[in-house]
Amino acid sequence: MALDRIDWHSGADNFPAELPHEAGGIHIGMFLAWIINNDLISKEHITESSESLALVKQRKMTGTEFFIKVCDEKFWETDLNNEGLAFAQAYYETNDYFEDYEATLSLNEPTLYHVKDSWSNYQKLAPLITNAFKKWKKPESRKWWKFWE
Repeated sequence: MALDRIDWHSGADNFPAELPHEAGGIHIGMFLAWIINNDLISKEHITESSESLALVKQRKMTGTEFFIKVCDEKFWETDLNNEGLAFAQAYYETNDYFEDYEATLSLNEPTLYHVKDSWSNYQKLAPLITNAFKKWKKPESRKWWKFWE
């Protein structure tokens, strides 16, 4: 099942007509870049897309370029390993990611689709994804005296 696709955004009524089709996938590409840089990508990509994965890690290819070239503009559950999928379901699919994306990158833009696909923007967003991942991995522990909860 697809988690997200460019055409779901670029084909929407609210997608800005002046932007290229690819602008509908920048938010997906930024998340994929984080997934790649944190080794949460599927084994299939590791074996079949190793050159492109290396380019992303070396910042010679953006996550959006990887998404378009390697994933055919579709973000599938099978693009992720088990841990990556569980995190994506908890963070990406619940709109928490989009809230972080908008608050970090699109406040000074007409729409979230106007965000530039750049490594400097990724650098602003990545710490928020990392923080969400850490919270997801280790939820707040209960106080010892609340053993009944």
